[in-house]
Order: sequence, then structure tokens, then C-alpha cells
Amino acid sequence: MSFFASLHSAQDWGLLVLRLVVAATFLAHGRTKWGMWKQKPSDKMPASMLNIVRLLSICEPLGGVALIVGFLTQLAAFGLAIIMLGALNLQIRTMKKSYMVGEKVGWEFELLIFGAAFALIFTGGGAISLDHAWFGL
Repeated sequence: MSFFASLHSAQDWGLLVLRLVVAATFLAHGRTKWGMWKQKPSDKMPASMLNIVRLLSICEPLGGVALIVGFLTQLAAFGLAIIMLGALNLQIRTMKKSYMVGEKVGWEFELLIFGAAFALIFTGGGAISLDHAWFGL
């Protein structure tokens, strides 16, 4: 057990990895939404939904960049957690997906990313971050 206790001294590296993984996810998913700026409203994608997706195409990558450098980490994580609550709502209520059924993908991915962002709200970016360097957080 002393091995696991010794890992507490390296928790800042764990927070860095957590930030980078969550950031990579939001950078990738935000980037896929950039094509929506050329799309016109339709029956499948009404104007209101299209505007939300366009907003997400900006917010998700910005939040990802903030997590990478650890700048305003808790605020960025809060915003990204809100985005994931919206994604969970869409998956569960609108699309009526199950958590996971056999090999079919459900909303477990969204829940995992929400949990990671939620954890960053409370932990912050750690010592390997601009938050720590600039604000002492």
C-alpha cells in the first residue's frame, strides 16, 4: 500500500493527464462541428439547433485549449461540464438511448467526460498549469 500512498506526491501529473485527455476530446469534437457554419437550416437541423452547434464549435475547442495550458481550468471545466449535461440530456431524453445495450454505444461516453470535467471543477489544474504559475491555484 505504500506504493499507492507514494503516488499522491505525483497527483499533479495525474491532473495534467486528465486535463489533456478531456481537452483532446473537446478539441476533436468541437472541430467536427466547424462544418456546420456552411450548413443551412433544414428539417433535420432546425435553425435553433444549428445555432447551438455553431456555438459549441467555438466553446468546445476554447475550453480544450484552456485545459491544455491550465488557464482558468475550473471555469473551463465548469463550462464543459454544462455542455456534457446538455449532451446527456439529448442522448437520454431526446434520442432515448440506453446507458449501453450489448455492443451498442449509449451515453456512457458522455457520462465519463462529464465526470472528468466535474472532477476538474473541484481539483483545479494542479501545479503543472498556468493557474498555479499565475494565480497560485
